[in-house]
Amino acid sequence: MAEYIEVERARAMTGLRLVLTSGVPGPWSEAAKGVLHVKQLACVKVRQELGGANRALFDWTAQASAPVMVWNDERPRSTWIDQLYLAERLQPNPPLVPANLEDRVLMFGYANEICGEHGLGWSKRLMIIHQGIASPNEAGRQLASYLAGKYGYDRAAAEAAPARIAGILGALSTRLEQQRKRGSRFFIGDALSALDIYWACFAALIDPLPDELCPMSPTFRRVYTDTDPTIKAATAPILLEHRDFIYHNFLELPLDF
Repeated sequence: MAEYIEVERARAMTGLRLVLTSGVPGPWSEAAKGVLHVKQLACVKVRQELGGANRALFDWTAQASAPVMVWNDERPRSTWIDQLYLAERLQPNPPLVPANLEDRVLMFGYANEICGEHGLGWSKRLMIIHQGIASPNEAGRQLASYLAGKYGYDRAAAEAAPARIAGILGALSTRLEQQRKRGSRFFIGDALSALDIYWACFAALIDPLPDELCPMSPTFRRVYTDTDPTIKAATAPILLEHRDFIYHNFLELPLDF
């Protein structure tokens, strides 16, 4: 398991610190780690407790979620787009944000559908909370209730989430098919971008990598693995092929969290 330090110690340090939920392969956290790995940026991993008050983290970063990137005494970056731009500044090469304007617009548009509010990750989280609220397990219900309050759970939005996710998956698979036809293995242009990393990491919410590559707990594997028929029908083989291509060629395996 990855080595973590506590928030109080990290706050007194300089350099790059990355707050993560220990023991959990959260897609936003794995994406942040993936960006740093590709750029060969070293960081200190800082512990955030899932479901805990995380008061020290709140005092430091004005919020209690993970991931958070902190560079020296600059403001904490707690959103995926701010984290990406920080990484780009600290290590411009290899670039993960396209220089071409049209490619950049495409990349951030698709990335927002994966990482942003009401995107794939957000919608799947609503589904997980929805299932947890009805769980026969008391601990599961308590965690779901905590997350519901934290992330603004809404039953109607949770019930609409499968169709929303299916639409996003359809758009992503169409994009990959178009790129394949022009001879590219990537979502944007002819080189790796942040979008490739985001999809590879967030695909865990649809179909996690096998245990020898991602040794997650049986509980999280069950929760992450999608069984909704609408989402399963929209998960084209090319999407999981692309996930595997990105992980095997650019990201760390096996995953360590």
